[in-house]
Amino acid sequence: MRQHFQTPKAMPYLTFLITNYELRIGITTGNKGGNLMKYLLLIYLEENALSQTEREHCYVESAQLAQQLNSKGQYLATAPLHPVATATSVRVRDGKPLITDGPFAETREQLGGFFLINAQDLDEAIAIASRIPGAHVGTVEIRPVIEVAGLPENS
Repeated sequence: MRQHFQTPKAMPYLTFLITNYELRIGITTGNKGGNLMKYLLLIYLEENALSQTEREHCYVESAQLAQQLNSKGQYLATAPLHPVATATSVRVRDGKPLITDGPFAETREQLGGFFLINAQDLDEAIAIASRIPGAHVGTVEIRPVIEVAGLPENS
């Protein structure tokens, strides 16, 4: 059973820098007036879970899913990520950036890619997430996106 809750209007957001995309993620207050809500689908898997051939097939299936979502006005963006060995983490402490090679956390599954979609509600986002090829070998985390006024429009 899922719990639904309201968030404060001034809730802060987290920023993930993913290749050339800056995605702001967090919790939204809900779908009002039937408008589509944005969801970030974060794909986690073990880097060695797929052979190169399986990975290339996954890219083809993901592109096909993106085309299907685009035809329904639900596609916003998607991309796989380079291996975690290429990651750099930045933390700012006492006003000074601390740079670390590698991912933010040592875990078995790493962030391997994402889909940014439009969906009517969480149930529709879950249905889309279950169609992502990476969900068959890893985990897809679904995060509603907060709409923040004053951000540039995507072109």
